[in-house]
Amino acid sequence: MRRPAIAGNWKMYKTRAETLAFFRTFLPLIEGTKHCDIVVAPPFTAICAAVEAVRGTKVAVSGQDLHWQAEGAFTGEVSGKMLAESGCTYVIVGHSERRQYFGETDESVQRKTKAALESNLTPIVCVGESLAEREANQTEAVLKRQFECGLGALTAEEFSRILIAYEPVWAIGTGRTATPEIAAEAHRYIRGLAAAHFTHEQASVLRILYGGSVKPDNIKGLMAQAEIDGALVGGASLDAKSFAEIVNY
Repeated sequence: MRRPAIAGNWKMYKTRAETLAFFRTFLPLIEGTKHCDIVVAPPFTAICAAVEAVRGTKVAVSGQDLHWQAEGAFTGEVSGKMLAESGCTYVIVGHSERRQYFGETDESVQRKTKAALESNLTPIVCVGESLAEREANQTEAVLKRQFECGLGALTAEEFSRILIAYEPVWAIGTGRTATPEIAAEAHRYIRGLAAAHFTHEQASVLRILYGGSVKPDNIKGLMAQAEIDGALVGGASLDAKSFAEIVNY
């Protein structure tokens, strides 16, 4: 049985003070929650505040990105060991906004995934198609390329330590959400890729999250699908009560 995971990606929102205020409201709302793993990815400047706020709770903290090198002359970048030292246990890799705005490629996703694993971080590796690609019936081709080029070089042991997030780019920040059936179909295809590249056993335990305008009013329908193992939540994770509703689906 795959344990669900609900992750909140705050993107470029929240100061340290806002982060502390969020957790003061959020933590009491999920105090009795036991059915899923809970992850929050604040901006880099608020990671330490988040780690301190969740100390002694079941909530884990994630980075939003990392560099593939452990150190070096890479102005503005953050390494896996820096995230781990700050208290992160997860990191998001290859988010669609990183691909769209900052030139992230399948190759860099692969390198960053390996770097995360080397720092004992759990990577949440993002894949997904654009609206143009979906309308051109290229969804499976895009997912296949992203999987094989981004994750194909992992060993079986490394692959067993990652999560995948399927985020249809056309549903991120647009208010449009893939129906539970559409999302489940994509998750099923990704699981099939995992079975073909690794083993059926590994594919059966792989956790695949859905990310794309997840809200309190659609989380139940999404989580009712056997192929969907959780959610990578954007805007709705910024409000403590809203995110708690999603966690407590």
